[in-house]
Amino acid sequence: MSVPRLAVTVDLVVLTVREQRLCALMWRRDRAPYDGAWSLPGGFIQLDEDLPVAASRLMAERAGLADVRIHLEQLATYGYPDRDPRQRVVSVAYLGLAPDLPASSRAQVLWTAVDDLIHRDQAAFDHRRILCDGVERARAKLEYTSLAAAFCPPEFTVAELRRVYEIVWGTSLDPRNFHRKVTGADRFLVPTDRTTTRDGGRPARLYSRGDAEQLRPPMLRPRT
Repeated sequence: MSVPRLAVTVDLVVLTVREQRLCALMWRRDRAPYDGAWSLPGGFIQLDEDLPVAASRLMAERAGLADVRIHLEQLATYGYPDRDPRQRVVSVAYLGLAPDLPASSRAQVLWTAVDDLIHRDQAAFDHRRILCDGVERARAKLEYTSLAAAFCPPEFTVAELRRVYEIVWGTSLDPRNFHRKVTGADRFLVPTDRTTTRDGGRPARLYSRGDAEQLRPPMLRPRT
């Protein structure tokens, strides 16, 4: 019995908040197939690599984010037969989240608002689907985990955290209700002895991320 031959790639959904919008890092292809279309940064794994090692390497080589502290987790595997016109390719997608990620020095790599990307017609391979899956994973995890703090600097205000939720979820939240919920969640936020006026107005207390992984009680999205 012959063993089928296939290639394995890692594709990266890297999200951050820039200029008050949820943005993804995109790669503009300059060769066939899909020449000129946007794609997720990624590439083929090497024969001596484990998947997490390949994801970290491609985060540096393709995304230009070497030595950047980033939350990285495996998103999903995509393996239907016709996803790549060149050959049979299975892709393992990773989701990366971090605040204030730098712009890439490579001309073909740029941050683009997620809303703009989802509504574009030209997308390489199945990367629109992977991007949508990554965005929905991020939105869902904000409900039940402390992942929203991954979009914040080491010390942040409740108002800054609320803006993360509003930008990722795409909806406005009541400030007082939000403050009550996040400060009441077990081990989500740790108050510091410092304040800031960078939000404008009265000094606001700074918090750091606690050691909770799951939010109790959860922060459920407003349902429309």
